[in-house]
Amino acid sequence: MVDEKIIDLFWLRSEEAITQTKNSYEPYCRAICSNILSNRLDTEECISDAYMKLWETIPPQRPRSLRAYLSKIVRNLALDRYRNINSEKRGGKQAKLVFEEIQEFISQDAEELADELTLRDAINSFLEDLDPDVRTVFVQRYWYFLSVRQIADIHGMGQSKVKMTLKRTRDKLKEHLKKEGLDI
Repeated sequence: MVDEKIIDLFWLRSEEAITQTKNSYEPYCRAICSNILSNRLDTEECISDAYMKLWETIPPQRPRSLRAYLSKIVRNLALDRYRNINSEKRGGKQAKLVFEEIQEFISQDAEELADELTLRDAINSFLEDLDPDVRTVFVQRYWYFLSVRQIADIHGMGQSKVKMTLKRTRDKLKEHLKKEGLDI
């Protein structure tokens, strides 16, 4: 079913909206969650919570892209769960690796910084200037939490090339943030 029709079902408060969302996006949501969390039950719970969040926010929200809106909800719920799990000292190996890579150029208060509009705008402008292939690799790693191996397989390149691309892009981002006057 087309996203617009599913959103219309949410606006009509039809439970069919959840069924159609599951049919269209459950594997996509599962991929996002499982890249962040290492536990199947945590992943299932996040996906279930995401459907509830959709039900609660549509209406009043009317997203242009249900896929993008849902992916943001799922990702944020999975990251919240990861933080909770990590504070309990268990699970989340893939997300931990990604956070460690980013930690080298963003201060300990990265969560607070990430909420600031200036950082968001600086990162968005940085991403806009990247080569599309490099941007895709960067987003797959740091937004979708794909492993280096997954990215290499998707793009038909070696893992060492992916690692080098990510390293160089992180270095460029660090310089870009410095030029923007952000304390890193």
